[in-house]
Parts: sequence; C-alpha cells; structure tokens
Amino acid sequence: MIDGSLTRKAQKQLYKAAREFKLDTNLLKILEKPMRTLKVSIPIKLDNGKTKVFTGFRCQYNNAIGPTKGGVRYHPNVSEDEVVALAAWMTWKCALLDLPYGGAKGGIICDPTKLSEAELERLTRRYTTEIMPILGPHIDIPAPDVYTTSKTMAWIMDTFSMFKGYTEPSIVTGKPEILGGSKGRKEATGKGLAIITREFFKAQKKSLKGAKIAVQGFGNVGGHAALFLSKMGATVVAASDASGCLVNPGGLDIPRLMECVEKYACIIKHPGKQIHRDELLFQDVDVLIPAALEDQIHKNNASKIKAKVIVEGANGPITPEGDEILEKRGVDVIPDILANAGGVVVSHLEWVQALSGLYWEEEQVNAELERKMVKAFKQVWDKATKRKVTLRCAAYLAAIERIAEVYRYRGLFP
Repeated sequence: MIDGSLTRKAQKQLYKAAREFKLDTNLLKILEKPMRTLKVSIPIKLDNGKTKVFTGFRCQYNNAIGPTKGGVRYHPNVSEDEVVALAAWMTWKCALLDLPYGGAKGGIICDPTKLSEAELERLTRRYTTEIMPILGPHIDIPAPDVYTTSKTMAWIMDTFSMFKGYTEPSIVTGKPEILGGSKGRKEATGKGLAIITREFFKAQKKSLKGAKIAVQGFGNVGGHAALFLSKMGATVVAASDASGCLVNPGGLDIPRLMECVEKYACIIKHPGKQIHRDELLFQDVDVLIPAALEDQIHKNNASKIKAKVIVEGANGPITPEGDEILEKRGVDVIPDILANAGGVVVSHLEWVQALSGLYWEEEQVNAELERKMVKAFKQVWDKATKRKVTLRCAAYLAAIERIAEVYRYRGLFP
C-alpha cells in the first residue's frame, strides 16, 4: 500500500467517524481490533506429484450483530493485514445496510492463474478443512471474491457438508443456483452500485442521462455497473482491466464488451481506441468508478482526478491521504461500504432462502435489493446533509450508531 497498511487505513476511517460521533472510548477499543484472525498452512499435492504448502487466512472482525460474513480471495498479494482491513469494512457495511451480520474476510496467498482446476479444488477443500472450526451457517459464512467463483463456493459447501454428514447450503453464498444459490446474485453488486449512483444524481436534482462514466476494473462488478448505468441513460466512455483500457467519447457498447470479456477474459480483444490502463483514472468524466483493487487513488495521483463524483466499486480504492485531497478539491466520494453493498444484500437473501428452503424469483430479489439500497442511501445522504460531513463519514456514523446500540443492550461478557 502506498500510504501505509490497509488495517491502519481502516482504523483511520473509523477514528475520524468516531470523533464526529463522540463514540465511547471503551467501545472504540473493541471496534478498532478484529475479534479473531486465523492463519493456516494448506499443503496440497500438485498435478506433478509434488507437495506445495500455501498460506491462508480467515478474519472474523466482529459478531455483535450476528454471524460474520465475507468473501474469500485467491491472490498473490493476500496478507493478514489485507484480510483484517477488508473484514472491518464488511462489518461497517453490514451494519449500514441493516443486515444481521458482522464482517469477515478470507484469502489464500497464491496465483490461481498458474493452478489447474483440480489443484484449485484441492486447495479450496483443504483450506475449508483448516478453517472449519470457525465456520458455520450461524457462525461465519464465506462468499466469492477476487479470483473465486460460484464453483469455489460449491467446493466449500460440499467439503463442509461431507464433514457434517448432511447437505448444508446455507454455509456459503454466491454458489450455483442448483445448489441453493439466489437468482440475481451475480449482478447484485454492480446493480446496487448503479442504484446508488442514480440516487446520488436524484438527490442533487440532476439527470443521469448522458452523464459520462469511466469504469476501472471491468470485471463482474464493474461490468454489471456499466451495463445497468448505460440502461439508465448514462454513457460509459472508458473501461479498463488488467489487459488495458478502451475509450470512446461516444460511448462503449457495453453488452458487446461484456461478451468479449466472457470469451477472452480481457477487454483489449474488443476493437476500439486503446490507452494505457492507468490513464483511465484521469479521464474527463462525470463519474469515476474504481472497481478493481484497493489503493488505486492516493496522495500521488488524487490531484489529477477530473471526475466530479467517485463511486467506490472496489473495497478501499482510495487511501485516507487521497481522500483528504479529493475532499479539499470538492470531489464527492460515495464510499465502498455503501456503494458496493449490493452483493452482501443479496447474499443475505440467499442465506435466508437456504435456511428456509424457500426460493424466490429474480423480481422479488431485485425489489428487495432496490429497497435496501435506496433506504441506506437516503440515511447516509440525510446524515451527511444534516451534519455537514462527507458521505464516507456519514456512512460510518450510521454503521457505528447501529453497532453501538447493539452493545448498549448486549453489554460486555463476562
């Protein structure tokens, strides 16, 4: 990280809101540290017969409101610091959206692009076995994240079920529909992001129609956000992924671009004008959506941002130092714990369906997603307007208020 550790970054954001909220210092002592972090060794046999030992983590940040919830990522840069910060952000996100969850995050240090599907399956099953003492549908529920998929969740579910002796679909979310996955889950994060962007324009009494959008990270989140925003009348003029960046002032053909990514796993196979992928951040657009990884906007480049609004599709794409620069320049930032919460909203709906054995049509899922996202945005907008604070600070205030209220009733054991 350019401006310090991710955990320190998450703590800075918490402290800033805590000062505004005048949070009790005893409660702050609880919230500034993770409840539990497990580090595990994951030995597996590779296809060539050799044994390799990977390292994995699972952080359960806080469970005052309910069982912990969070994704599992496979990436060479996974670290304990990263999963702790991401688990903290998930805690605030679930509280803000009024979901009965605490936050968690997991990950394995690996390069999944260099592993076969059979090796990935063995890695997933052994990881699940190692963290199983702290897993359960009422304890901690994993979900997909960077380089993990519905198939990964199916392997986790099956491994857990084999040890328990019965099928337990509620142990994970983001799994295939045939195994109890929810309709609408795949596109939920991107759709939720589009809803929040629309509501922001409404609150400012502006039209989204014709607004120019740039999307960094044209994966599941960024791609679906682009798709739904274009359906709402916005014009996506730039999109990037690890392979490069495409620009078109008249607007990119998002459905065709998504087909290209589905087929080739990169956007540069699609015809069009290319620029260096890092230049996407500095395009002259109305809305910038950083939907790749954390720390993309920082003290060294925040002054170059031309967008009037930034909607955080990724978790932690702006460092605190970058945030301060953007705030001074008058750039509105819709924070990750609000903007990209659509995924965990529908994950909660999937969990409820799996627990009850009753499954809903996509229209019902989408209606509930819409209701939750609109309600959360209004709460944050009203708080930001009333207190004259940033949207990020307002979102943290709303989340902390709910957690503080829970602790007031539950007290502290023993």
